[in-house]
Amino acid sequence: MLNPAAGRPTDWRGRWSLLLEKIERVQSPAQGQALLAELSQPRAPSVLAFANAHAMNSMAVSAPFFDAMQSADRVLRDGSGMATLFKLLRMEPGLNLNGTDLIPQLIRAFDGRGIALFGTREPYLEKASQRVREELAPHSEVIQAHGFLDVHAYALLAAEHRPALIVLGMGMPRQEEVAAQLRSVLGFPCLIVCGGAIIDFLGGKTPRAPLWMRRAGLEWVFRLALEPRRLFQRYVVGNPLFLTRALRLASNSRR
Repeated sequence: MLNPAAGRPTDWRGRWSLLLEKIERVQSPAQGQALLAELSQPRAPSVLAFANAHAMNSMAVSAPFFDAMQSADRVLRDGSGMATLFKLLRMEPGLNLNGTDLIPQLIRAFDGRGIALFGTREPYLEKASQRVREELAPHSEVIQAHGFLDVHAYALLAAEHRPALIVLGMGMPRQEEVAAQLRSVLGFPCLIVCGGAIIDFLGGKTPRAPLWMRRAGLEWVFRLALEPRRLFQRYVVGNPLFLTRALRLASNSRR
């Protein structure tokens, strides 16, 4: 059902259905490389977001977060939960284009152009910036700011340095809302990426799961074991809730 005043669905089923239509599902490595090349040549301020189970649960209870996700220029599938949802809907899920793996590739593709890291806190922010300068984009100017400023401060920094790539590491839903506001005020081509914990990963605050766990779609188990108190609600409560909603949506779609 749509809210006539706001033009948005009033329930989670409508929100999920609309975002699922928007998500780009890349079916082959060649298509993935083509996507990477396209993303690395922005022609205007544009936003790249990632849809995972946590994002879908958040959209179910937050209309503003749904608006921010729906307004993104590109949305990619992130995680095994989303693959399960697409399969339940009898849709091919495509490749898992999670931000933790894709964003470092994007940073490399922007080498030689300005890059901004906005998010997390010290010392992880500086360590992440150092890694970008030394390993991922050694020919780029890298600017940085912690993740607790207001949008105006980020906009001023971006306007001064005009980075071609802006990586936000503030967590959902703030980074998606900041991304939408930055896009509305910046007057130069740039890609604004909603990166979740990517700056923490680059800065060494959060280690990656072993490769076999990533390939099996079990990185969330590894992260839960590291931070059980912080991630309990997201995974222990959130994952069964997501699966329940996914089954209900699939059941409704088959009627």
